[in-house]
Amino acid sequence: MSLRQRSYEKELLDDPDVPFKDIVVNMQELNKVNTLLGGHAVTRRGLSYLLEKAAVNGIVTIAEIGCGGGDNLFAIQRFLQQKKIPFQLIGVDMKPACITFARQAYGATMKATWICSDYREVQWDIPPDIVYSSLFCHHFTDEELVAQLQWLYQNSRIGFFINDLHRHPVAYQAIRLLTRCFSKSYLVKHDAPLSVKRGFVKRDWTRLLAQAQVTPAMISWQWAFRYLICVKK
Repeated sequence: MSLRQRSYEKELLDDPDVPFKDIVVNMQELNKVNTLLGGHAVTRRGLSYLLEKAAVNGIVTIAEIGCGGGDNLFAIQRFLQQKKIPFQLIGVDMKPACITFARQAYGATMKATWICSDYREVQWDIPPDIVYSSLFCHHFTDEELVAQLQWLYQNSRIGFFINDLHRHPVAYQAIRLLTRCFSKSYLVKHDAPLSVKRGFVKRDWTRLLAQAQVTPAMISWQWAFRYLICVKK
């Protein structure tokens, strides 16, 4: 198996007809993976970087595109509460099942607005201060990502950050083994290793950002096998 080039094979979760009960198990397990393998920590670092660079005063508005089940936004809420930073959170996802799950899981504990829409069709009265995505970019082709990077830049007032997977043989074999042994979700067992094959190496991000004319950018490798990309306007 070669990981020199990104795979464009579709993940099972990309199917619009996945039963809701299966999505629930998938979202719950992704939250565990993000917690145990440092995904939420990477998100907090990206947010901290932009907040420190911008020195925000007052309420900070943060939007996540491809928010899935809302676990990343919940992690951000806890971080901002600890820092005593007033905030407004927005979660955007085009899958109704994901928005339904997020509302059911976090509706009583989160100060968030949930929008069921393709992110490209969202109309802001006032653009968010910060827009970000986590494990979202690898669902798109390189051509689509160039347009997405431009959208992120145009639709954020302070800047944006991205948290996504490093395409690496060790990451592929490790997540393949872990999900085989511990996952109860057929979606996770199939999609998690494939997500790594659809992930990125540093030269991918350098090329994509240059094509989108979104520079300068901070591209930082993170444990466990992730890349954090931060762009401040």
